[in-house]
Amino acid sequence: MPTRECYHCKQLIEEGQPHDCWTTTESALTADLSEDLQDAYGRLRESAASLGEQRIYASHNSIMFSRKSCYFFVRPKRSFLEVCVFLGRPVNAPQVRRVVRSSKTRLAHLIQIRHRDEVEAPLTDWLEEAYHLQDTSQIAKIAKIAKSAKTGKAGKVAKSARARKVTPRRKAAAATAKATSKKAGRSTRRRS
Repeated sequence: MPTRECYHCKQLIEEGQPHDCWTTTESALTADLSEDLQDAYGRLRESAASLGEQRIYASHNSIMFSRKSCYFFVRPKRSFLEVCVFLGRPVNAPQVRRVVRSSKTRLAHLIQIRHRDEVEAPLTDWLEEAYHLQDTSQIAKIAKIAKSAKTGKAGKVAKSARARKVTPRRKAAAATAKATSKKAGRSTRRRS
């Protein structure tokens, strides 16, 4: 029977056979890890699960930990676990290999773990901070809305935010209006 090679996982697949390498399981991703790395992953998973309700699932080559959105993920490698924690601030610590901005409010912190003893503070503190980041951002938004409603500025705040946004179309309209008003001013001076 003819076979084809999967573009992503390089596995040989017989024609007509279903294949989906994007969906995987946690155990499939951690099966080939050394004993030290499996222990480290087990401790990391326990620490994360103890934080509260969340969804833990495997996606392509990572294990995701999420509430409303992913707050950290683990990418198992041959000799280490690559952990990516999403925080609202940059952390300067020896454990953090790299910090990358992932959105307006979140920064991705890349950390390598090689042994279960590395899964302790400050890493566990960062995981907890990332877990609760969604709560604090929601609280901050609610507090801002409540404060503006309390002072009666809710409508004014929204209107001024729209007014500050200058687009090329608004610039052109303003320039046209200014030119038209100058012409109108000249024509009234000539008549008088």
